[in-house]
Amino acid sequence: MSEFLGVSILIHGPGKSGKSTCADTSPAPRLVLDVEMGSRFTPSRKVVWDPKSYAPPEADGTWDTAIVPIREYDDITRAYEWLNSGKHPFKSVVLDSISEGQQRAVSGIAGTAQMDMQKWGILLRQLGDLARKLRDLTTHPTNPLDAVVVIAMTHQRNGDGPFVPFVQGQLREFLPYLFDVLGYLAPVQTESGAYVRRLFIGPSPEYASGERVGGRLGEHIDNPNVTDMLAMIRGEDAAADKEEVA
Repeated sequence: MSEFLGVSILIHGPGKSGKSTCADTSPAPRLVLDVEMGSRFTPSRKVVWDPKSYAPPEADGTWDTAIVPIREYDDITRAYEWLNSGKHPFKSVVLDSISEGQQRAVSGIAGTAQMDMQKWGILLRQLGDLARKLRDLTTHPTNPLDAVVVIAMTHQRNGDGPFVPFVQGQLREFLPYLFDVLGYLAPVQTESGAYVRRLFIGPSPEYASGERVGGRLGEHIDNPNVTDMLAMIRGEDAAADKEEVA
């Protein structure tokens, strides 16, 4: 069994369905690239970091989440440069969300002008490159991350068909294929009448979902916790290793 290095996860769902709360359960210390400014309401202890001005904060036990407020696309680029250097304390990174991040990129490319074919091509290369680079941090040669979590809004194309991650242009065609786990998060009422946040992972005609972690996460997870999801994957790996040794 090969060494487990990390998992990349793309979560999409309707607004206010708990995506940011779910991402806040990624292994700490975590980095949140906060485009939507939703991290203000998640429960973890926080510190704000400006990657343009100084090095990442030390993991001194006083915080769990380092927040980078994303006001322009270059903020994401500078944070990634630190992550790629390996000189950071983070175990996971969250982009919340790539849907809003794309709008920041559009503003940087076109300003208030209309996007033309050439600019759409630039946007595709820019966002596609970012998604791949974040994903590949799980296999970084010196400081691999346990988890890369990318959040997206969701929509139905032309108001019909399955719900899919909301990004524009050709990026929507291949973005779901880049990640190890693609989950759809939505509130669901149980038989007892209570509501849970359910992360759908198994295949469905109603929403885009799937995984390539060997079915270790099941068809769905209620009130999902990313750290627990990693433990589920690693636990089955450990069991398989024991069987191989035996």
